[in-house]
Amino acid sequence: MAPFFCPFVSRRSFTYTPPIVFGGMTMNIFRLSILCCAVAVTGTAQAEIYKRVDADGHVTYSSAPIKGARKLQLEPLPTMAAQPVPPKGRGDSSDFPKVDNATQSRRDDTRRKILEDELATEQKALEVARTKLKEAEDTPQIYTGANGQTFRNVAKYEEQVNAAQAELEAHEKNIQALKTELSRFK
Repeated sequence: MAPFFCPFVSRRSFTYTPPIVFGGMTMNIFRLSILCCAVAVTGTAQAEIYKRVDADGHVTYSSAPIKGARKLQLEPLPTMAAQPVPPKGRGDSSDFPKVDNATQSRRDDTRRKILEDELATEQKALEVARTKLKEAEDTPQIYTGANGQTFRNVAKYEEQVNAAQAELEAHEKNIQALKTELSRFK
C-alpha cells in the first residue's frame, strides 16, 4: 500500500495532526505577524555598545549588557556637505600640464612611427590572411568512408573558410583603424 501524503500527517505515526490555531489564525500567519512586528521594532532601535575590561586587560565589546561592562556614550559621526564638482569643460585648461612645441613634435613623430610600423605589420598579416583564405577555398575537405568511398566534408570546409574569412576581416578593420588614427596628425 502506498503511503498517504498530507502536510499535517506525521510520517512515523500516520496520525492526523490538525494545525495549531491562535484566535482564528493558523500558526504560519501567526509566525509571520510576529516576524513583521520584530522587524518593525528593531528598525527603530538604536545600537547600544558596552565595553568590559577584565583583570588581564582584555577588552570585550558587546551590543548586549554584560557583567562588569559600562555603556559607551558614542558621539554621532560627523557628516560633511557634498563639495560641488566643477564642470568639466575644455574652456578652462589652466591646470592642465603643458609641454613645449619641440617636445610635443617629438612625441607626435614617435607616435606616428609606431602607428606606421603597426600598419605595415597589419598589411603583411592581411596578405597572409588572403593567402590562407584562398587555400581554404581551393582545398575541399574529404574523408573516406568505411567502404572506401570518398566523401566531401562540407561542415569542416565551411568551418575553415569562415575562420579564414573572419581573420581577413579582422586585419582589414585593424588597417582601417590605423589609417584613421594616422589621418588625425597634422
